[in-house]
Amino acid sequence: MPSTLRRIICALSLLLMAAGCATTTGTLPEQPPMHTVSEVEADARLEVAPERWERFNRSMYNFNYRLDRYLLLPIVRGYEFVTPGFAQKGVSNFFSNIEEVRNLTNSMFQLKGMESLTTLGRFVTNSTIGIGGLFDVATPLGMPSRREDFGQTLGYWGVGPGPYLVMPFLGPSSLRDTSGFVADAAIRSAIIAGTGLDNSDNWDTIATVVVAMEAIDKRHLESFRYWGTGSPFEYDMVRYLYTKKREFDTAK
Repeated sequence: MPSTLRRIICALSLLLMAAGCATTTGTLPEQPPMHTVSEVEADARLEVAPERWERFNRSMYNFNYRLDRYLLLPIVRGYEFVTPGFAQKGVSNFFSNIEEVRNLTNSMFQLKGMESLTTLGRFVTNSTIGIGGLFDVATPLGMPSRREDFGQTLGYWGVGPGPYLVMPFLGPSSLRDTSGFVADAAIRSAIIAGTGLDNSDNWDTIATVVVAMEAIDKRHLESFRYWGTGSPFEYDMVRYLYTKKREFDTAK
């Protein structure tokens, strides 16, 4: 079995076991009836470009809602219950520091010289003085984090967003941003291979734990809750806001 597939299976197994142990206190929003914006003339201002894959996207949105409700959020609540606040902050800082590698490579691809230097400075500072990224000492020193990804890089070089696409687990995206996500993952894997870390006997186990913890941390930091608005037009609002945000990200 290929190592990547084995790693994914192991990560999912860890998540399922954690879900079984996690606390289930608290309430989660029920899914309201779904409608399209076109049904209500007053909300037509939310309408963006025609959606090529709407049926698939709406089905995937509901799949993500159920995945979130019955698996991810119980795991996150369990993680928050057993992990002290300062440790949660350290975990978040650690993964944020890892993402600086992605930010740096894409800043360079976009020919952003000063931003690349700032991002490099952040990574070096937090990796050393910040003890492997557990502490963010770069921001108080005047080196703010600037998120850059390959989807933005493609947009910088004139590639259009393409059709809107809702991805399993990942949520709102576009054809361009999904391609960018794959490219970012490939670059990260290439960097790891270049360091030789993947040759370690325990690398598959380590990588599985890191992937699982990174997913938990990302959901822990994200305040969005599917159908938390209670609006039957939530899907359209999310699509509209995501599209506009990515337009802004690409234009900056």
